[in-house]
Amino acid sequence: MTTKAWAATSPSLIEPVTIQRRAPDDDDISIQILFAGICHSDIHSSRSEWVKTTYPLVPGHEISGIVSAIGANVGRFKVGDRVGVGCMVNSCRSCESCKEGEEQYCLKGATWTYNARDPKHAGKITQGGYSQHIVVDQAFVLRIPDSVPLDLAAPLLCAGITVYSPLKRWGICQGKKVGVIGLGGLGHMAVKLAKALGAQVTVFSQTLGKKELGLKMGADHYYATSDTSVLKPLRRSFDFIINTVSAKIPLTLYLTLLRRDGTLVEVGMPVEPLSVVPFALSAQRVSLTGSSIGGIRETQEMLDFCGAKQVFPEIETIPASYINEAYERVLKSQVKFRFVIDVSTMGTPSRM
Repeated sequence: MTTKAWAATSPSLIEPVTIQRRAPDDDDISIQILFAGICHSDIHSSRSEWVKTTYPLVPGHEISGIVSAIGANVGRFKVGDRVGVGCMVNSCRSCESCKEGEEQYCLKGATWTYNARDPKHAGKITQGGYSQHIVVDQAFVLRIPDSVPLDLAAPLLCAGITVYSPLKRWGICQGKKVGVIGLGGLGHMAVKLAKALGAQVTVFSQTLGKKELGLKMGADHYYATSDTSVLKPLRRSFDFIINTVSAKIPLTLYLTLLRRDGTLVEVGMPVEPLSVVPFALSAQRVSLTGSSIGGIRETQEMLDFCGAKQVFPEIETIPASYINEAYERVLKSQVKFRFVIDVSTMGTPSRM
């Protein structure tokens, strides 16, 4: 299948191309993509900042659309169903992690939606959701509830599950005090989901510029951290803090805000190393840990939860021709709060 797409052809340019998608095999689903979210990971990957990027690369792992064809063994989906694809399109399915529904931690390595070699298909490089169609094994396709609009569903498949998974893993519920560092694409979803789970939520952001928005989203408190003295009265106040920013921050300072046995979870992925004073960990037996996305089962749980609670991201819908400008705005924190590409706007591409 030939399909239009937008690809990173170099670290500095996303442009229209044509790509070939495989025909669905017996376990595959072909999806007509309607919306694709822009994640900060797309930018890192397009610019070869994490691992070496194979160009040209079609980014995008926040994908929503409609089933257009199914393989002979597909029983869970039918043509016309509303579906989504997140950060993974395969895993080994036989290791301990996969058997426990934690495919994102596959011991043999999950197959990511883009810039990954797919062992099931001759080691070809996977290409993502900035395209009109994609073909994915049914085991890695999510059902989008009717109560979740497709444009709003797209960012849930990375931003939503990235914060939902640690909130659930560390038992955030009624009465817990949660701090959210950053109010961007990940942070605003952390606020909404933590509040929906019953927590008292505090936002830590560089300035007061987003205070009104943060409180409107459900935050109980909001602090501008450019003056770190505002944090002193909050020492030993929080059960859980989630750091959503992709920048270097004073982690030691935030660790002092945790109660005994509290946890700070890293979900933002800065390129630069972060440093911690070990005493900040031992003084109150607090933990510093990290979290990836969630497995397929947990991602479906998150979608159903968001549909039931009407928890959705704040988005700005853009045409494909605006992707390069959108990347620059993401880097300057000039988006409130997630860009979503309207895939129907893809123009006539060049040959890839």
